[in-house]
Amino acid sequence: MNRRAVLKAFFSLGATPFIFSGLSANAQEKSKSIVPLVLTEAQWKERLSSDAFRVLRREGTEAPNTSVLNAEKRKGRYVCAGCDLHLFDSEHKYESGTGWPSFFRAVDGSLGTKRDFKMILPRTEYHCARCGGHQGHVFDDGPKPTGQRYCNNGVALKFIAESA
Repeated sequence: MNRRAVLKAFFSLGATPFIFSGLSANAQEKSKSIVPLVLTEAQWKERLSSDAFRVLRREGTEAPNTSVLNAEKRKGRYVCAGCDLHLFDSEHKYESGTGWPSFFRAVDGSLGTKRDFKMILPRTEYHCARCGGHQGHVFDDGPKPTGQRYCNNGVALKFIAESA
């Protein structure tokens, strides 16, 4: 099965299309090497908790200040709860005061973006580049050096602590 057939199947299952706008050429190239994970709705429901399914597959949002990942301070990496793709590193996490885990940099090529008008004003929504799972929104009010704030649903992530 070629890449086009995989993506066609992926989107026919109700996945949200995303684009890789604004990414560096290196990040775009890396994202092209990621093999998409395509599952049926029933397979996703079996694989994910009901909260994770609502966020990752239905583009929901968890309530603020409910994620245990808000208080996570150990070194490690954050991966997609749907497919384990490495999305963020702990050294790029910071306290934004929003109630959701926030990062100022994502792993190159790990995310795709699309415009979201659900709150009337346009926002940039981002998804996992492997499974298309909704992660959160990125804003231009983050700290230096990037100035970006990736505001992530904690239920859409898993934390893997660095081995000592």
